[in-house]
Amino acid sequence: MTSESLLIDEPSAEAAATLILAHGAGAPMDSPFMATMAELLAARGVRVVRFEFPYMRRRRTEGVRQPPNRQPVLLDSWREVYAAVTRRFAGPVLVGGKSMGGRMATLIAEELCCAGVVCLGYPAHPPGKPDTLRIAGLETAAVPTLIVQGERDPFGRRDEMAGRQWSEQVEWCWADDGDHDLKPRKASGRTHEDNLTMAADAVVQWWQRSSARRAVQSQERL
Repeated sequence: MTSESLLIDEPSAEAAATLILAHGAGAPMDSPFMATMAELLAARGVRVVRFEFPYMRRRRTEGVRQPPNRQPVLLDSWREVYAAVTRRFAGPVLVGGKSMGGRMATLIAEELCCAGVVCLGYPAHPPGKPDTLRIAGLETAAVPTLIVQGERDPFGRRDEMAGRQWSEQVEWCWADDGDHDLKPRKASGRTHEDNLTMAADAVVQWWQRSSARRAVQSQERL
C-alpha cells in the first residue's frame, strides 16, 4: 500500500485519533458521502485516511466494473492498510467505513487490536430481506463500536434493530429519517447536511467517551 493510494484529511491541530475509513460496495473512496464525512471529522480533530479495495482500484485505473472482492481479499486489504497507517502515524487508530467497508472493519477489528470501530450505515441485511441477518460480529464485538444508522435505512431500520441483543461494546446512533446515506426526506424538516454533521459530532463524542473509559480502566489496573 503506497501513500499515493491513500486519501488523507488532516485536522488543523494535532489529531486526537486516526480513523481509517473504507468505502461501500458501489461507490469509491472519494464519493461525496466519503469526502464530506472525512472533511467534517478532520474539522473536529480526527485524521481520516481513506483507501480502496482492489476491485475499486481496478475500476479507477482500468475502467473495469466488477463486484466487490470476496471477503478474504477485503480483509487482507484491511490488514495491509492498517499496517501502513500504524507505521506512519502515532496515536490511537480506529477502523471503519461506509456500509460494506464498515462491516468488514467489524470482522477484523479485534485481530488488528485497533482502538475502536466506526460504521456509517451498517448493512445488517439485504434490502427487503430482514431475516437474512449479517450481524454476528456485532453480537460478539470485543472492540468499542459505534454505528451511525439512518432510521429508515433499508439495510437495517431502527424498528428492525430494536430489541436485539448486542455486545455491550456496541453503541447505535440514529440519524433522524435517514436512509442508507443518512439522507432524510424533505418532509422531515431536516437536511442531509444536518444528519452528516450529527454523524461527525456523534463519532467525536463517542471517541471522547471511549477514551475516558480506557483511561479509567488503565488507572484501575495500576
